[in-house]
Amino acid sequence: MIASLDHLVLTVADIEASIGFYSTVLGMERVSFAGGRTALAFGQQKINLHLKGHEFEPKAKVPQPGSADLCFVAAVPLTAVQARLAAHAIAIEAGPVARTGAVGPIMSVYVRDPDDNLIEISSYALESD
Repeated sequence: MIASLDHLVLTVADIEASIGFYSTVLGMERVSFAGGRTALAFGQQKINLHLKGHEFEPKAKVPQPGSADLCFVAAVPLTAVQARLAAHAIAIEAGPVARTGAVGPIMSVYVRDPDDNLIEISSYALESD
């Protein structure tokens, strides 16, 4: 019945800090839509950003910054991801470590975004490239 994920929503404490991390560090594109709302686009998906206390309806029952655990598949080798994280002084919390992705084995590194959401960045290559 379900074919793919279109978008997800992150409740954040500071929209500009989130945009800075996801666009500058992870290479996502800031987009604006419907009434000045803000999102981050990548591939054929997007992340809509809701400011804590100013969420759009309908919303999650208990929207909270820092409650997400997300995994993104990198478009570049994991070594390039690690280098980019280092260049932006983003600490790797764990990894590279072998995990299981949606369609097979992945290698992953874990970091935190400005709200302390856990962000897993993965590659389907069996090594850290």
